[in-house]
Amino acid sequence: MGGILIKQALPTQKAPQVDPFLLLHHGRFSFTDLAPARQQGLGPHPHRGFTPVTFVVEGEVHHRDSRGNNQVAKKGEVQWMHAGAGIIHSERPSQALVERKGKQEIIQLWINSPASKKMQQPKYQYIAEDQIPVFTSTDGLISNKLIAGIYNGLRGKIETESELLVIWGTTQPGGQQTLQVGEVWNTMLYVISGEVRIGGYGKVAQKNLVVFDNKGVDIEISADSHSQFLLLAGVPIEEKVVQQGPYVMNTETQIMEALRDYQMGKMGILIEE
Repeated sequence: MGGILIKQALPTQKAPQVDPFLLLHHGRFSFTDLAPARQQGLGPHPHRGFTPVTFVVEGEVHHRDSRGNNQVAKKGEVQWMHAGAGIIHSERPSQALVERKGKQEIIQLWINSPASKKMQQPKYQYIAEDQIPVFTSTDGLISNKLIAGIYNGLRGKIETESELLVIWGTTQPGGQQTLQVGEVWNTMLYVISGEVRIGGYGKVAQKNLVVFDNKGVDIEISADSHSQFLLLAGVPIEEKVVQQGPYVMNTETQIMEALRDYQMGKMGILIEE
């Protein structure tokens, strides 16, 4: 990704996409204190027509964009950006992280937007750790952060462009729970660290993605060790997807329009300060 080595769990040859999810990257990065943070990480680049989401597993991510948002997200936090009609953003380490030679580990998820939402005004959302709704397993050994959607009587803070359920779970040894996902939802589970056991399947090691049948599932999760996972579920959009680099639209013509609009400066300008 931009010359940076990452783990790509989606798309793959077996799973080119899991509608509405387009991409899932997992990266761990080191930085040097011999250069400023503004010269490291991912520099300014455009997006249109979908939502890139960043989960900060370790370290800090400094988000800047052409709409004037300037935000540092820390470990356990989430940055959610609907690119809409077009936005330019950068994802750097924070200056504090660089100065202490810290590590950065992130998950980046790309979520498609329905055609009716692709040309809306861009919107950036950030969830601080203490603002995320949390529910625990009956045994108290699995903690679940509800990032988006409605579950267990709670509502996530994020406003989404389609119907989604995003849960970031952390397990302790011996933890067990069952998560319920409705019919017609496409559902997948990514193991960030450690390993978990899925009822009816078996153990899933870290950096592996499980894709479920969308027939309404009870997902039985158990763990023998400390682990982290992401449960990602969404109602399929079922529209044609045409993608070129950072643009995800419905037709080839719309892709050409995105390229033109970026070159004409219609997605704004990002000057990093």
